[in-house]
Amino acid sequence: MRGKRAPKRKILPDPKYKSINLAKFINYIMERGKKTVAQGIVYEALDVLKEKTKQDPLEIFDQATRNVTPALEVKSRRVGGANYQIPIPVRGERKVYLAYHWIIDAARHKKGKPMAEKLANELSDAYQNQGDAVKKKLDVHRMAEANRAFAHFARF
Repeated sequence: MRGKRAPKRKILPDPKYKSINLAKFINYIMERGKKTVAQGIVYEALDVLKEKTKQDPLEIFDQATRNVTPALEVKSRRVGGANYQIPIPVRGERKVYLAYHWIIDAARHKKGKPMAEKLANELSDAYQNQGDAVKKKLDVHRMAEANRAFAHFARF
């Protein structure tokens, strides 16, 4: 590895809710640098959530991401000619990254509705511990649990 590690950039909170987590989520939604489009999608999804549940949409968003956040994941490691799936704990920033990406991917793979509606539905499902993003988390945890016998190969 050459040179220095790039410094961690400070992210500004989003303009409407003043939340750094929501600003990060908007950045993950964003495609081709179109931040205003991404903000429109996220804010519209939060408005739909507010109308549907009559609760604070930021609270729903936070709880949904907590429900999707993984604790363990598997990592491939080659040992003596065989590949093993080794369960490892997930680091703090990667937990958030995975949770956001699973929610976004689940919303993008649904068909027939505008993105804001699909995102609102996925956040609502994740808030209730249902939906594709939560299923993905459970699959990853199940995989880690099934390969617990290989945990001694992990290097810490």
